Amino acid sequence: MVLRFPGARNCRIVVLAAVITAVPLTAFAQNNTQVVPPPKAQKKLPEAPSKLPKVGADRTRGLDFLFGALKAAPDEASAKHVEARIWALWLQTPSDTAALLMLRAKAAMEAQKVDVALKLLDAVIKLRPDYVEAWNRRATLHYLKNDYTHSLEDIRQVLIREPRHFGALAGLGMIMQDLGDERRALEAFRKALAVNPHLEKVPELVKTLTEKVEGRDI
Repeated sequence: MVLRFPGARNCRIVVLAAVITAVPLTAFAQNNTQVVPPPKAQKKLPEAPSKLPKVGADRTRGLDFLFGALKAAPDEASAKHVEARIWALWLQTPSDTAALLMLRAKAAMEAQKVDVALKLLDAVIKLRPDYVEAWNRRATLHYLKNDYTHSLEDIRQVLIREPRHFGALAGLGMIMQDLGDERRALEAFRKALAVNPHLEKVPELVKTLTEKVEGRDI
């Protein structure tokens, strides 16, 4: 599901919304480790994600496995399947209270009740400051309010905890682009693609910015 907002930034907001709403609400559940079955026509991934150990056993090793599978994905359908697993792991929290607050925050975001969602995410971060996805969601809301200062602060917190967070890296690129710092925007988008080569719209942004920043090939 993609959230859409009016205005000149619509294209980049669609990109941002796509990378933060890639999984269903049930992914916030504490013990949701069920594998979403791939489409029938989908090719088999090398070392299919269904072989991933349960999150409780070794979350870090599970994410490492999935990021490797994401880069090796032979097609878009396979990549989306792996990406959904990564989001599912990021969204899991050992706190039932935090999970409930995240569900309510996501519902508020979808209803475009930004201030309500912000208050809910503030509560999650206070409760679980180690929970990466709460920082990422709050960064997104600050961005939608044009509050780049607080959005950048939250993105920094995300990347301290998970440097491979392609959603936060894409968000950083969009903020830098909005601020007119095209070189840093290009750097952030390239880092996002290095982690997840299958991000929607980001390759086009990289191509456009590369031509602006580095010039066309002769």
